[in-house]
Amino acid sequence: MRAKTKVHVEYEVFSAILDSECIADIIEDLKIELVPNNDTVAKKRFNEGVKSAAQYISNLMDRRVHRLPEKHPEYKSKE
Repeated sequence: MRAKTKVHVEYEVFSAILDSECIADIIEDLKIELVPNNDTVAKKRFNEGVKSAAQYISNLMDRRVHRLPEKHPEYKSKE
């Protein structure tokens, strides 16, 4: 589907970030940097931070679904 609006592109970028194997690999590399071996507190903090960041991106996507092109599979009219 052709990019119809800036919001459409933003939505697709956020979706690609959440679905990307490359991003997942980068997050794993970041985990190695930020979480020492056997540090359960740092591991929990990292996992919660990743979950929170993913939820933040998901929320950004949710706020755009009513502005997607009507033929987009994820389009939902504003209630």
